[in-house]
Amino acid sequence: MPLYKVQHSCPLSTAQQDELAAAITELHTQKFTAPSLFVNVTFTDTSSQPTYVAGKRTTKNSILAHVRHGPSRSQEAYNELCESIHEAWDRIVLIPTPASNSSSENEATLELNTVFIFGDIVAGREAGLAIPPAGEDERWVRENMGVLRGRAEGG
Repeated sequence: MPLYKVQHSCPLSTAQQDELAAAITELHTQKFTAPSLFVNVTFTDTSSQPTYVAGKRTTKNSILAHVRHGPSRSQEAYNELCESIHEAWDRIVLIPTPASNSSSENEATLELNTVFIFGDIVAGREAGLAIPPAGEDERWVRENMGVLRGRAEGG
């Protein structure tokens, strides 16, 4: 249901992508009730994409999340999720390097510049089923368990 778009100008290894996707999935499912089966994470290398901030060309790393918004999700919860995602990036990508190998330029290239969460998913279908409103995931899973089991058994 949620779609996290990791836009990175720094190179990310497959292992880093795997670890970030797992971290984002875990953070989202812990914060909200969406089943992990429906947490989508994509990666786009933006190193050759022109990016401007304050009218100046730059490189940056961003994570953009498209989620369902509803009364069960507070601003505080979204802010905590942003902070947790940023901490996961720092742990996985901005790995401390020995002083002799580190440089402020290298750290700036690896730094996560923005995490934005957009509460813009109003409706949709996933796995052939209409998605529920935010906060109604547990009821939706119960109501659709037969269909979900059938899909899981069918591969």
